[in-house]
Amino acid sequence: MIELDAALTALACRPRSAPLALVLVPGGIGLAADQRTYALPGPPARLVAALEAELDPRWVWWDARATLAPLVANGVRLRACWDVAAVHRLLHGGRRGDSGAAWAAENDLPQPAEPSVSLDLLDLASSTGVGPVGQDGQLSREWVGPWAEPTVQRAAAWAGLCLQVQQRQHSALAVLPDGRATPTGAPLAVLTAWSESGAALLGVEMEVDGLPLDRPALVALLTDLIGPAKDQDAARIRRDSAVLAHFPDTRVDLRNPLQVREVLIGMGFDVPDTRSWRLEPFRSTSPGVDALLTWRKAERVATTYGWSWLQRQIGADDRLRGVWVAADGGAGRMTASAGLHNLPSDLRVGVAARPGWALVRADLGQVEPRVLAAVSGDAGLAEAGREDDLYAPVAAALSVDRPTAKIAVLAAMYGQTSGAAGDALKRMDRAYPVAMAFLRSAEESGRRRRDLRTWGGRRLRLDFEGDPGSRGRYARNAMVQGAAAELFKAWAGTVRAGLRPLGGEVVLCLHDELLLHVPETQAAQAADLLRRGLAATASWWSAGSGVRFVADVSIVQRWSDAKP
Repeated sequence: MIELDAALTALACRPRSAPLALVLVPGGIGLAADQRTYALPGPPARLVAALEAELDPRWVWWDARATLAPLVANGVRLRACWDVAAVHRLLHGGRRGDSGAAWAAENDLPQPAEPSVSLDLLDLASSTGVGPVGQDGQLSREWVGPWAEPTVQRAAAWAGLCLQVQQRQHSALAVLPDGRATPTGAPLAVLTAWSESGAALLGVEMEVDGLPLDRPALVALLTDLIGPAKDQDAARIRRDSAVLAHFPDTRVDLRNPLQVREVLIGMGFDVPDTRSWRLEPFRSTSPGVDALLTWRKAERVATTYGWSWLQRQIGADDRLRGVWVAADGGAGRMTASAGLHNLPSDLRVGVAARPGWALVRADLGQVEPRVLAAVSGDAGLAEAGREDDLYAPVAAALSVDRPTAKIAVLAAMYGQTSGAAGDALKRMDRAYPVAMAFLRSAEESGRRRRDLRTWGGRRLRLDFEGDPGSRGRYARNAMVQGAAAELFKAWAGTVRAGLRPLGGEVVLCLHDELLLHVPETQAAQAADLLRRGLAATASWWSAGSGVRFVADVSIVQRWSDAKP
């Protein structure tokens, strides 16, 4: 083991932003750089903060949550990283990102069994006294699991293996067959790996920081929507009665769609199902339908975002915290638990800045059709993407009104081929043949179970069960949605870096929307950062496409005040 000063001296000659692998244990940290490993005893947060300040490295770790959570909780914020788990999912697809799977993939080994929470006797007999890599080339289960001996020496050895995987991942991304160059000189897939890693880092920070809420406002809102906390049974009966009063049969179970449909048919509404969008056109002429839709909104709040949610998910500091996943599902969008990604619009009034602070919100405009223009290389659609409102020139090109043009573009991306968009889709083929050919090629790959890679290099696994049509529609949309997710996370990373000097924090990443929490005196600068960050990101992400990406930016005190 060596002391911090000795490690700093040994590492000082390396270039800034050079990779430095990190593994934490309770008694210190393990590092790996170049061909050497270092075991440093001491408080992990203090050691990492000192290394960050002196070396400004690009940290490399197996998994952001396991590594970062204790650091972020102690106030340590790191600039840049390479997350092996996130990059593994980018390179190879699927949901796994554990160290065993990542090691096997970069060493051409069969994927090992999923990590277990316990060792059996055979594991103990075969692994006792061995190093981190077993005779079969796989990582030793004795080293991988939570039972692994947490010594600083082992942490250093583990960091060395992590660095090996990172180097092989980097090399594999750099030579992808469809790899794209960027004005930075780095392949786009490598830049995507950096931004995906940054999204994993940001997710841990958002988990620790939380989303600021106004508890009294939420209490008042919930009381109005679903009734007082101590009177929920009576409130539930009152909500049901307000709907059943309009129904001929008051015994119907409103939570049973089949029973509700039967009643609606008896009332003269010939509907194939009871989905809200299906019933919405009848709302203005039927008090019963209006009451049912109002009930559904309150019922969703009561069952998912009610009083138990308020008590369980919101901390004593009035912050909503959930677990963030930087790339959930095949397309790689960010998601979160605890209702952070599905918060009803009615509850947004409860998301509020602290006194002396402001919320700065930015929403990407028409991002998926703009992404389609960029990744397909369709010159006509790219020209439309240079306008503030992409759908206006598309409508002119299709000789239809704007609403029909919007339906046609969305239908093309989501694989809809009939209905109201049918005729407009035929016109899309004539107006934007390159974009439509791109989407059809993706659909055909899905039908034939041929894996694809998104614009930034994410592998889309298409060998899952299901009918060919479903796989085709999934592939068609995932190629656009996945690329849009990559652009969004790259933008979020750029904003996060620029936000640090302003003393602000990213508190929400919602699909195409970023929400920042900043001191009021820095709000205008944060708004400018969002716009400049988007332009800077697009300059390398979609270089040469001619597509313009836009964002609606607003400074508010409550999320509900932002323009929809």
